[in-house]
Amino acid sequence: MLRRFWLFFAQAVTVLLALMFIIATLKPQWLQRQGQFGKQLAAPIVALREVAPGIGNGPAQGSYADAAQRAMPAVVNVFSSKDGSLPPDPRAKDPLFRYFFGDRNNSRKQQDQPAANLGSGVIVSPEGYILTNQHVVDGADQIEIALSDGRTTTAKVIGVDPETDLAVLKIDLPNLPVITLGRMNQTRVGDVVLAIGNPFGVGQTVTMGIVSALGRNHLGINTFENFIQTDAPINPGNSGGALVDVNGNLLGINTAIYSRSGGSLGIGFAIPVSTARSVLESIITTGTVTRGWIGVEPQDVTPEIAESFGLDQKSGAIVAGVLRDGPADKAGIKPGDILLSVNGEEITDTTRLLNVIAQIKPGTDAKVHLVRKNRPLDLDVMIGKRPPPPKQQSDQDDGSDDGG
Repeated sequence: MLRRFWLFFAQAVTVLLALMFIIATLKPQWLQRQGQFGKQLAAPIVALREVAPGIGNGPAQGSYADAAQRAMPAVVNVFSSKDGSLPPDPRAKDPLFRYFFGDRNNSRKQQDQPAANLGSGVIVSPEGYILTNQHVVDGADQIEIALSDGRTTTAKVIGVDPETDLAVLKIDLPNLPVITLGRMNQTRVGDVVLAIGNPFGVGQTVTMGIVSALGRNHLGINTFENFIQTDAPINPGNSGGALVDVNGNLLGINTAIYSRSGGSLGIGFAIPVSTARSVLESIITTGTVTRGWIGVEPQDVTPEIAESFGLDQKSGAIVAGVLRDGPADKAGIKPGDILLSVNGEEITDTTRLLNVIAQIKPGTDAKVHLVRKNRPLDLDVMIGKRPPPPKQQSDQDDGSDDGG
């Protein structure tokens, strides 16, 4: 009798596990709803739909129609307009900027007529919040949103973050389609991705490629860079659109292309969903993005610099300048110091320094490990609040940054 009971029990467990596997493979959204219910109990800042843990990009299928159908309704067209013609973008004289964004000013007519900008956006919340690029809505007097179901409405800007080129918009419509947020920690180089947007204004378009690289920086596009690189064709008008995985989950916000002509050359960049979510929640909560700052002008330690200064250290960030009465100055950091770690986080270059300090809450103490004249030194620095980036007032942009 006991043996028969255990046999029945083992069979029941086997059937249950088989059912869970089938549901996770064919209907992951059922499990996702369970995860969403648990998240609602934690009172999130804004209602977001996120893929359930353990459900990653999944194996590639012969067709990506299901992924496209899940994501496309949540991708919108963004039309921004400004009364009077827009002045030439001062950054257009920068060859590097023209590589990434194309020579857009050549086709811009300098006439006294309303100027319009075209881009894309992604609905990320049933409450009507939309993520897009800051350069899509920069200086706009009116923003119109067109949904894939034919509805149109005006949007208001909740906040922008020029240092990541992200903007948060809000629309007021019922029954909005919402995209599901993916998980960057499950994304790998070589994963298939789809780019969804409105290139050249031809209408909503889906292109396919792979993740070419992760964590791209030192590109000179934004202050804070941690891009997903993809060869999925991205063209003007795709800015602010969605980069999704083969399950239709949002991985990034399409932002820039590397191009001499403005057309796709197979090198596109998207802001990771992890960064976009952090900016979204900060803007919704406070109206802005608050980052840490210490007031130094850093420079990468290269082998050439190390040799010329007789430095033993071959990596890190050397302090080229210190803002008077800034957090670093008050803590005793001096020009020539080489910053090696902050709160135990290794500093390999200026980009790493910028990102590590930005994540520290202003008003808190941080332990900075540095080298001064080839001697190690530890200092406590009271992290300050990073000031907003200065608006461009001239035709030249020197691209300088205080680095932290």
